[in-house]
Amino acid sequence: MSPHKIDRKARMQKPPVHAQRRPPEERVHDFEETLILPTLEQAIAEASRCIRCPNSPCQNACPLHNDIPKALRLLEEGRVVEAAMVYRESNPLPEICGRVCPHDLCQAACTLNKVDKAIDVRRLEAFVTDYQQKTSGVPLPSRAPVTGKKVAVIGAGPAGMTVAERLACKGHRVDVYDKHPSAGGLLIHGIPRFKLSSQVVDAKVRWLEALGINFHYNVTVGRDIAVRILLERYDAVFMGVGTPKVSRPGLDGENLSGVYEASEFLVCTNLPPDAPPLTCQHDLKIGPRIHVLGGGDTAMDCLRTALRIPGVTEVTCYYRRSEAEMPAHAEEYHYAREEGANFEWLACPVRFEGDGKGNIRAVTYQRMKLGEPDESGRCRPNPIPGSEFIVEVDTVVLALGYRADANFLSNIEGLKLRRKNLVEVDKEPTGRTHVPGLFAAGDVVRGPDLVVTAIAAAAQVAETIDRYLRENNAEEWPVA
Repeated sequence: MSPHKIDRKARMQKPPVHAQRRPPEERVHDFEETLILPTLEQAIAEASRCIRCPNSPCQNACPLHNDIPKALRLLEEGRVVEAAMVYRESNPLPEICGRVCPHDLCQAACTLNKVDKAIDVRRLEAFVTDYQQKTSGVPLPSRAPVTGKKVAVIGAGPAGMTVAERLACKGHRVDVYDKHPSAGGLLIHGIPRFKLSSQVVDAKVRWLEALGINFHYNVTVGRDIAVRILLERYDAVFMGVGTPKVSRPGLDGENLSGVYEASEFLVCTNLPPDAPPLTCQHDLKIGPRIHVLGGGDTAMDCLRTALRIPGVTEVTCYYRRSEAEMPAHAEEYHYAREEGANFEWLACPVRFEGDGKGNIRAVTYQRMKLGEPDESGRCRPNPIPGSEFIVEVDTVVLALGYRADANFLSNIEGLKLRRKNLVEVDKEPTGRTHVPGLFAAGDVVRGPDLVVTAIAAAAQVAETIDRYLRENNAEEWPVA
């Protein structure tokens, strides 16, 4: 169908058929996915609203530049599996991105936003790839002839999985090392199951294993095996270790029992009962009243997770700025509100109060007022003298942002770090570090970001690693 033969005005008048979510009063009682994908008929109807913009703004806005118009055209014609393969050409994890990508990328760029009818492109991506998985399965790609080259990938998260897949397809042997007992990284140990089912991730991991990728679990690189040893044993090493450390406020009492980092809280509460055992620092003691400190997407994940824990009666987010300043995506905030989370604005913790037995009993907060914008562009929160107040609590979750593992990175000889202990790579998006044969991409390079941006960066770095392996001349690969 030629784009010149469609009636764009008529298409713009069609009503949206967006994917739905389970009612909040139902979904808050379990950890099952809240998203209800459209039926085939609904998906085709939604795809038929695409007006085939000549400049493809949705494709341009996607960090992976998925050919969304082509995929929607194929879906409209009922060629669902072909539509899924269009996504897979540019995105190794489309069934995941279709679930966790925020609204303000491809969907926000849709021309139909002008009439408040943007196409639900994210959910259609999830639909066609799920449909393919359930009906025909995802075929294994043809692999290039074996090169004899070996690559070690540190971290089995989105970046590591992307590099592993791309390099395996090019004929290289790939071994993935991860400290957890299963693959997925933050997809399993950071993103709650009600947003992304572990079954979706597990299916992808099994597919990667069938592709010939070797996963080595429960291996902490830097402790169980040094990066130096991997560089000696492999022709190239890729680091996709993310930013696993949680920022701490540095306040009195923050080490009391019942005060948990967001990562620990999410890992220990979100894993399904049949998941491989994962070592937490200690058993979580969850009481009926929970405070979550922070205002980003991780804080929203913690709020929604807390609301699903049996016995919890009150969940409140304390944030030092106003609602308008909160960095969480609007839809994540909406879902947390919808499920029953409370919010206390312009309140900053001052200290954590104990019960004399080493347990958290209360938090002392101080009221804040907004001043001039700081380096982030948001108004700086300033304390109001004499405004302290105490709130009793049973559990506190610190969701104050993630940072790189400085101890691990600083022990890699020759590796250069930049601000916030992020890995310094060359000026081009190739992922080359100052250590010959060592590459990096994702959050460990750019800081905490989206799944899709980590995938996009890793895909580019995989091309660089492939070229490096084939040229086999490290002296010609200095960091710019």
